[in-house]
Amino acid sequence: MISVEEAKRIMMARVERTPSEFMLSHLVNGHYLADDVFSPSAYPLFDMSAVDGYAVRGEGPWTEVGSIAAGEVLDRTLGPGECARIFTGARVPETTDRVLMQEHCSAHDTGVKIIGELPAMGANIRRMSESVRKDELLLQHGTRLDAAAIGLISSVGVANVEVHAKPLVSIIRTGSEFIGEGEDTGGRIHSSNEWMLIAALHAEGCFPENDPLIASDNMDDLKQALTDACAEGDLLITTGGASVGDHDLIKPALEGLGATIHFHGVAQKPGKPMLFATLNGKPVFALPGNPRAVLVLFYMYVVPYMRAMQGATDPWLQSHLLPLLHEVNVKGERAEFRAAVVKDGHVMMLADEGSHMLRSLVGAEALAYLPAGKRAWSVGDRVQVYFLPV
Repeated sequence: MISVEEAKRIMMARVERTPSEFMLSHLVNGHYLADDVFSPSAYPLFDMSAVDGYAVRGEGPWTEVGSIAAGEVLDRTLGPGECARIFTGARVPETTDRVLMQEHCSAHDTGVKIIGELPAMGANIRRMSESVRKDELLLQHGTRLDAAAIGLISSVGVANVEVHAKPLVSIIRTGSEFIGEGEDTGGRIHSSNEWMLIAALHAEGCFPENDPLIASDNMDDLKQALTDACAEGDLLITTGGASVGDHDLIKPALEGLGATIHFHGVAQKPGKPMLFATLNGKPVFALPGNPRAVLVLFYMYVVPYMRAMQGATDPWLQSHLLPLLHEVNVKGERAEFRAAVVKDGHVMMLADEGSHMLRSLVGAEALAYLPAGKRAWSVGDRVQVYFLPV
């Protein structure tokens, strides 16, 4: 078996990026930029009012000479002692000294007067280019586009951007132990891994085009499923059959199809039997059948790999070194991933369940990583915490 760190190094050395494509800016949420984005215009485009009130010149009182709504322009400049009613977002006349908030003014037939002290020169004016300059680098390639990023590029008139395509993921659920529709439950179990993986993929913005493939514990059946999945997807995930038992056929099936096995077995809990291979140039993550192991491995290995395929600058889950709220003792020699929550900046482990159990992961905010080589942690000791995608 290899270490967690070596497994990560090996898989990341074999990442190939997905093709890039241009997409409309409002459709790119969750995508990663394939090229830098520069601003084609300034923001704001002109000096504008930050409040509803009066654009004034001089120290007052002022004579009102017009009104400017957002999207309008006053057809003259302000002379000394003149003002214009103005609304938030409207372009201020070039000769404006400052904008007065309407609640600090009184308007009568004799003119507009200030209530209280006169604000500083330039008050309540958003200056042209104060946020973004024309031709300024806005976002670098590899940036994940979220609502704020989309708002930023749209505010300067960027209508479309070049992003990496989301990888097409093929899922294969193996095993002959699952209950089919209308079948008796005797000796069989309900299937969950494929539906859990589809939900997790959706959270990453990946929507498999085809239903999961189902393969029994039969070599020919499994080879056919792998061949079909490889033809359909950019990345393959299999569940079950990854260990070394008589019915664990993933590795020999892959080898029989000419796949390259990069590693099989990682010194970790859960998920020791995980296998990583390439088949016809497509990455294959062969995960064990236990649901907890499947989901942990998906987050810790598959998600970063998919993000790297999309050119992510930092593909790993967000992580921090945080102090423990309680003592932790583990057995064995393998590294462990444990469900955890974070309270007031401290880590609290949830129930240490078996690799077939999912209950504590339902309430988890993060996975705490307990590396091999250390078996006991005291209150206040820091551990690496990987925050789960929301």
